[in-house]
Amino acid sequence: MAFGGFEQGSSQPMSEINVTPLVDVMLVLLIIFMVCAPLMTQSITVNLPKAVGASTQEKPETVSLAINAEGAITWNGEAVVDEVLVQYLKGLAAKQPQPELHLVADKEVRYERVAQVMAQVREAGVTKMGFVMLPGAASAAVVPAAQ
Repeated sequence: MAFGGFEQGSSQPMSEINVTPLVDVMLVLLIIFMVCAPLMTQSITVNLPKAVGASTQEKPETVSLAINAEGAITWNGEAVVDEVLVQYLKGLAAKQPQPELHLVADKEVRYERVAQVMAQVREAGVTKMGFVMLPGAASAAVVPAAQ
C-alpha cells in the first residue's frame, strides 16, 4: 500500500521512479563544483627548502651459480669444482653488503645435486640467494658443461 498512489481503487504498486531527489542532489553538486572550480585554478607559490640527501646505496653485485644437466657447476661462467665452490661461497658471505647469489639449475639435473649445492651455500653463510627460472630448454644452452 505504501508504494501505491492516493487512489482508493488502485491495488497495483507505482511503476515510475521518482527522480526528484536525484535531480536535487545533482543540482547541489553542480553548484558546489561551480563555486570550487575557480579556486582550483589559482596557484600559491611556496618556497620549499632544498633537500640535500646522501647518495643512494648502490645495489650489490650479483653472482650467477649454474648447475648443468650433468651436475657440473659454473661460477659466473667459469667451471669450478666443489672444493673451490666452498671457498668462493665463504668469500661471498664475508663481503658487505653481501652480493646476491642467483642459482640457475638445468631442468634435467637431479634434485639431489641442487640440494647439495644449496646446503653448501647455507653452510658458507650466504643469506641472499634466489632461483632463476629459464623458459623451456634454454637453460641447457646457457650453462656450459665442465670439461
